[in-house]
Amino acid sequence: MALHKLLVDDFYDTSFALLAIHCRLEDYRLAYLLNKNLSLNLRRKPQDLDYKYFAASYAIYEWENVAMDTTWNLVSNICKKEEAALQSSGSLFDNQTSIMKTYHLLPEFKNVDYFIKVTNENQNFNEKYILNRIQAIPQVITSYIIDVDQIKSKDHLIFN
Repeated sequence: MALHKLLVDDFYDTSFALLAIHCRLEDYRLAYLLNKNLSLNLRRKPQDLDYKYFAASYAIYEWENVAMDTTWNLVSNICKKEEAALQSSGSLFDNQTSIMKTYHLLPEFKNVDYFIKVTNENQNFNEKYILNRIQAIPQVITSYIIDVDQIKSKDHLIFN
């Protein structure tokens, strides 16, 4: 009898574009500027993305364009969290020190501040036009397209 093996990776469809944005703005401010310059309607989702057993959470904004059958997501790549530092208990006084830990949604892109994921089944998405409109925002340092096939942690980009 023949043995049939089903590989899950065969069903992963990369029908989305991923744009990287470098800027030092807060997430709500960037979402406002993107809405204004690209005629979007990004709104913050009620629940942030939680990864690594709730150690890190990332702000996420979403807009579903029903007319174009497109879903836009703006997600932060950086989560900074204050944690208690480990210390020896040989001290008479209890002086707690804390350190700031930085987590990244996609660890291979540590310099990127935000990602825009555009999911479009029809692939009728003008990336050059969108990049030009994003780079026209004065607070944005740079933006560029990321090749989705080169990302090791693609499962972090599944938001639903």
